[in-house]
Amino acid sequence: MVVTSKPHPTQANIAILGAGAIGQLMFHKLGLTGQATEAEPIRDVVLIGRQPHTQQHTLQFTDSNGQTHDTTATILNRNDAQLENINLLLVCVKAYQVEHALQPLLSKLAQHCHIVLLHNGLGPHLAVSAALKHFPDLGLSLGTTSQAALKISQWHIKHTGVGVTQLGHYCGTPLSAELKHRLQALHRDNQPLEWHQPVLPILWQKLAINAAINPLSALNQCANGQLAAEEYQPQITAIIDELVNVAKCDGIELVPAQLLNRVKQVIALTSANFSSMYQDVAHHRATEIDYINGYICQQAKRYNLATPTNQSLVTKIATLSQQDKASQPT
Repeated sequence: MVVTSKPHPTQANIAILGAGAIGQLMFHKLGLTGQATEAEPIRDVVLIGRQPHTQQHTLQFTDSNGQTHDTTATILNRNDAQLENINLLLVCVKAYQVEHALQPLLSKLAQHCHIVLLHNGLGPHLAVSAALKHFPDLGLSLGTTSQAALKISQWHIKHTGVGVTQLGHYCGTPLSAELKHRLQALHRDNQPLEWHQPVLPILWQKLAINAAINPLSALNQCANGQLAAEEYQPQITAIIDELVNVAKCDGIELVPAQLLNRVKQVIALTSANFSSMYQDVAHHRATEIDYINGYICQQAKRYNLATPTNQSLVTKIATLSQQDKASQPT
């Protein structure tokens, strides 16, 4: 059900840019799903969409216990005047969409709004932090989550995986105590919420996991668990070794053996899962390879380092994506 919406008397102060599986998961967790009904929509959390008019839409959320909840969400148009009330903006789009989606909103948000980037890979934070120099009162935090959700339909998601959400301040005005407390809602269902300062070492660790699992599973068209096979270990080790060398030049000290063990743990814990890059390739969508292995290669060039294994994966995924496009009917 979709209806055009007028501004609510109780105005939103938290917005989520990106209504994919993770964006809707964040909406339901921050909106305290159990206290909202279709007749009484969540008031202080909204989604930001691409549609020409602000709308209300009924969303369905199947929680980790199998219970399905209906809630009414307000989906703001990107020019809606309510944007000036947004104090916390979670950006849950794909890495390659971040800059284009976020840039037009910066001048429309509340003066002291705090922005949180939640996406795979690294790179967009550099463009966003550069843009924030023109908005000195805004703040930026970076994060990652291993919570998982599956889209049953466009407006129905299922919470499919428990996991930790890790956040940390990056630049600009720090997150207020009030908003930091509000984000504790992500800790519901006993799923850990961790704060890290500095945050970049944590994101490099997550990058290592994605750099190993995503492209290899996509290229070999396999579930994560199959990457435990001996044939993949030399390649995984080379990916990690190259990443560690690049991270060190970026001032991030990582231990190869620890990263390798962590990658193996994630492969085992998610053995039946298909990575996001596998799914993107399978559904003929753009991948985030440029912000995962591609980011490693990009930073390596700054320091005149060679990253042949990661560069090979970037090239192969790009070729695979081009072949998929060529095979699609026009």
